[in-house]
Amino acid sequence: MHKAVRSLLVSLTAAAVVATTAGVAEAATWSSSDKWATWSNGGYTVRNDVWGSGAGPQTIWANSFSNWGVWADHPNTGGIKSYPHSAKNVGRTIGSLRQVSSSFSVTRPGAGAYETAYDIWANNNAYEIMLWVNKQGAVGPLGTRQATVTVGGHTWDVYKGSNGSNAVFSFLRTSNTNAGTVDILAVLNWIRSRGWFGDVTLGEVQFGFEITSSSGGLNFTSNSYSVSAS
Repeated sequence: MHKAVRSLLVSLTAAAVVATTAGVAEAATWSSSDKWATWSNGGYTVRNDVWGSGAGPQTIWANSFSNWGVWADHPNTGGIKSYPHSAKNVGRTIGSLRQVSSSFSVTRPGAGAYETAYDIWANNNAYEIMLWVNKQGAVGPLGTRQATVTVGGHTWDVYKGSNGSNAVFSFLRTSNTNAGTVDILAVLNWIRSRGWFGDVTLGEVQFGFEITSSSGGLNFTSNSYSVSAS
């Protein structure tokens, strides 16, 4: 293929991707390209959350707290660039809760470097619990591996560490999935049984995509997401 023709086709393909993404965002109930954009809906908060250094452009859109997504074009460099997510605040001690569960369904790219993950916070962000339901590319958890455990309806490799500000417990599902239900309270009680924390207050349960790279522009979609606590 002639170089000029190839270049034109690449440009047209890129333009088509941008146009398609723009169409999805424009058709959505809400959208924004501001890196700190937030939207409240149904007792949840949806955030673009482009927080990492060296990040590229990212556009978030949402029809509801459950159905939302981003188009992200982050360079192929190390370090987390963003964590677009939907969050539900619980605000109760785990000992006072009878159940905390969540269901999710995502459509995700087969390229780039990222994980689809819950980010769960306790005791005013003193403790961070991450549940990785799938991962792609060169990404890995903080800390050292502690165990492999079946809890909350899934089998995980468990890592324990710190980011310098708070303790981090990472649960990496041993195989990728794009949909499922997680018994979050069971996971929290397992951590408590190890003596890693006590009867902590559960804050936000966040779910989204922690993106390291998505060069050229990739689409990430939450088809559905919800949290139930009582």
